[in-house]
Amino acid sequence: MKVDVLLGLQWGDEGKGKIVDVLAPQYQVVARFQGGPNAGHTLEFDGFKHVLHQIPSGIFRPEIKNIIGNGLVLDPIVLKKEIDGLAKYNLPLKQNLFISKKASVIVPTHRLLDAAYEKSKGDSKIGSTLRGIGPAYQDKVARQGLRMGDLVSPDFKEQYNRLVDQHKVILDFYNYDYSSTLADAEATFFEATEFLKDYNFVDSEYLVNEAIDAGQTVLAEGAQGSLLDIDFGSYPFVTSSNTTTAGACTGLGLSPRRIGEVFGIFKAYCTRVGSGPFPTELLNEVGERMRQEGREFGSTTGRPRRCGWLDLPALKYAIMINGVTQLVMMKVDVLNIFEEINICTHYQLADGTLTDRFPYDLCTNEATPVYKTMKGWAQSLENLHTYDEVPAELAAYIEFLEAELNLPISFISTGPDREAIIHREAQIA
Repeated sequence: MKVDVLLGLQWGDEGKGKIVDVLAPQYQVVARFQGGPNAGHTLEFDGFKHVLHQIPSGIFRPEIKNIIGNGLVLDPIVLKKEIDGLAKYNLPLKQNLFISKKASVIVPTHRLLDAAYEKSKGDSKIGSTLRGIGPAYQDKVARQGLRMGDLVSPDFKEQYNRLVDQHKVILDFYNYDYSSTLADAEATFFEATEFLKDYNFVDSEYLVNEAIDAGQTVLAEGAQGSLLDIDFGSYPFVTSSNTTTAGACTGLGLSPRRIGEVFGIFKAYCTRVGSGPFPTELLNEVGERMRQEGREFGSTTGRPRRCGWLDLPALKYAIMINGVTQLVMMKVDVLNIFEEINICTHYQLADGTLTDRFPYDLCTNEATPVYKTMKGWAQSLENLHTYDEVPAELAAYIEFLEAELNLPISFISTGPDREAIIHREAQIA
C-alpha cells in the first residue's frame, strides 16, 4: 500500500479539513505530519461547524485511527481544549487518537518569545499567529526542545525548568515582561500535561509503517500551504515547517517510495493571512466582496484574510514541488457573485520580463500580474452534485485550469458542508 498525501497549494486556508473529512471513509488511518495550533481545519456537516487545530480531521469518523505525527509542535493546553471541545460528540478518543512521542512541545514561554520576537521586528513583522510555533521549532532545531514522550519522564519538570530558564534570558534581553502572566500559564500547562497522560503516546513512525505493511489505507494530512513552506515559500514570510509532500516523509517517518496519490487543494481564488507578497491581491471593493462572500476570516485568529484572483504561476510552482497527481478546487461558490473572473497567467517583472515562474525575489521585487478574463457563471451552485449540472461558464473555467496545469480537477467544492461537493473523473487531453 501507499500513503496518499493531502496538502494545500497556496498560502493556507484552502479548505483541507473539509476534504479530509470527505475522503476519510476511504482510509483507515489519517495522520497529521507538520504544523501546530496555528492551523485551523474547519469541518461543517449535520448543521454544525467545528474547527480542529492539532487533531487530524478524520477524528469525526470513529472507525479511523488518527495520528498526530512527529513533525508537529504541540501545545498541550490547546490539545486539551480540543479534546474537551469534542466531548459532546462522544468520540472514542482514547481508542482512536494517537500522539507521537517525538512531537515537539510548545511551552508557555514559547508564546512569550513569539510575541517578543514579533514586537522587535516593528514594521518588518512576518504576521506570526503568536502561538509559539516558530520558537518551538527553533528549540527543536537547536536540539534543546521538549518532546511529548518527555511528559511521562520522571524528570520532566527539571527538563522543563532548564528550557524555561534559557527562554527567560532571551525575554530579559528583549525587555519583555512575563512576570504577570507566566505563573498562570504554567499552572494551566501542567494541568494539561497531566490530562494528556491518559491518551496514547506512541512511536508513530512504527504505527504508520506497520499500518501500511498490513495493507491499511493511510492519508497524510498537511497544514498551512505550500507557499508557506520554510524552504520553498515566500521567505521570510513563511511558517516554520515543511508544508510540502517531503514534509510528510520527515513528519511521519515515511520513505519517499511509500507516497502514492498527492491531492493538491486550492481555492478558486487566492487568500493570504498576515504579511508577505501577494501579487494578485485586490485592495479594492472587489477584494472586499470576495472576503465577505467567502467568510474569509482566520479560523484560528479571526484575522481578515487578504483576497485576490487565482495565481497560476504560484499554483504551477506548488504543483511541481509537491508532485501533485490530483487537484481539488475549493470555494467555487464564492465566485458566484462575479460577472467576470480574472486568472493570473503570468507575472511582468520590474525589468519588463514576462514569466510564469515563481520568482525567488518576490518579497523584494514587484511582480505585476497579467490576467486572462473569463465570463462568470453568476448563479447559485446549491444542490449541484454532478459535473453535468454545472453552468457552462464554470465548466469552461475548470477546463481552462486543467489545460494550463496539466492535471485533473477531481473534486469541486460548491459550499462549506461535506455534502456540497462534486466528484468527477476529469480527463486531460
